[in-house]
Amino acid sequence: MTGMSRARVARRIAAGAAYGGGGVGLVGAAAVGLLLAEAQLARRRVGNGTSPHVPTADGLYGASYTVPGELALRLTMLGDSTAAGQGVHRAGQTPGALLASGVAAIAERPVGLSTVAVPGARSDDLDRQVSLALADPSRVPDICVIMVGANDVTHRMPATRSVRHLASAVRRLRTAGAEVVVGTCPDLGTIEPVRQPLRWMARRASRQLAAAQTIAVVEQGGRTVSLGDLLGPEFAANPRELFGPDSYHPSAEGYATAAMAVLPTVCAALGLWPAEEDRPDAARREGFLPVARAAAEAASEAGTEVTAAMPTGPRGAWALLKRRRRRRVTESEPEPSTQPSP
Repeated sequence: MTGMSRARVARRIAAGAAYGGGGVGLVGAAAVGLLLAEAQLARRRVGNGTSPHVPTADGLYGASYTVPGELALRLTMLGDSTAAGQGVHRAGQTPGALLASGVAAIAERPVGLSTVAVPGARSDDLDRQVSLALADPSRVPDICVIMVGANDVTHRMPATRSVRHLASAVRRLRTAGAEVVVGTCPDLGTIEPVRQPLRWMARRASRQLAAAQTIAVVEQGGRTVSLGDLLGPEFAANPRELFGPDSYHPSAEGYATAAMAVLPTVCAALGLWPAEEDRPDAARREGFLPVARAAAEAASEAGTEVTAAMPTGPRGAWALLKRRRRRRVTESEPEPSTQPSP
């Protein structure tokens, strides 16, 4: 599918989500039988994609930066197993821990991590998760990171419904005063045991949903980062290194790759990134684009950020497409402090 075609589909899905449509699917009805048959085969080969162990990473990171009278930044992780860190064995290997320690090092300020993400969650669980994140009005998160969408594709949730739930979650968090960064649906077409033609359909569905998610999130004042890296080209090139033992969830190195892609955008949302980094760099093919086109381009290239720019233009709302440089999160595996998060 070309970028322009993907932009049109994404725009149609996002519009359906905004205006109550529910019939826009991710794959053609004729393919459903084949998709289900191949999915069952893949599931037997992968296993159920679950692990009984999900590390508890909540706590205070960067405690050595504590300054009397200065509160810690609050980071909350929402979404599915990729946000929770399923598939690794230690708290410091989860994306939440990696992001919290990275932000603490850059801000030179402690970061309190809270995780409400649940393995297996779909976008329709975000309403419950947001309520948990905002349960204490005196402790609204400074930044929320949402990673969701993979289970929506595998469970064939209508794209309009999926995007509607995500848009509502971002709107509630932004209204409460939190910055929001969404890691869009990863490329499921690279899961190692999945065969053609399911692989092609999974990739197409994943990218369609990722583009539609981007449009909805940007319209609600959030930022997105394409998570194609999570199950994308780097994983396809190094499946044994970047996939976990179940060949479905990322390994520790895989989560570190994803965290490095998201960290610059999280820091930019918090005002911690150098100002010159927010200006588009033509050499990196950055610039202002109609939001649907920016969304389509981002869905095809992992690590690409999209954020709102001009509210109107010749073809509607515009967005800034950025390809931020990745930086190493930390030289050693982070671990939370034993003291409670403020």
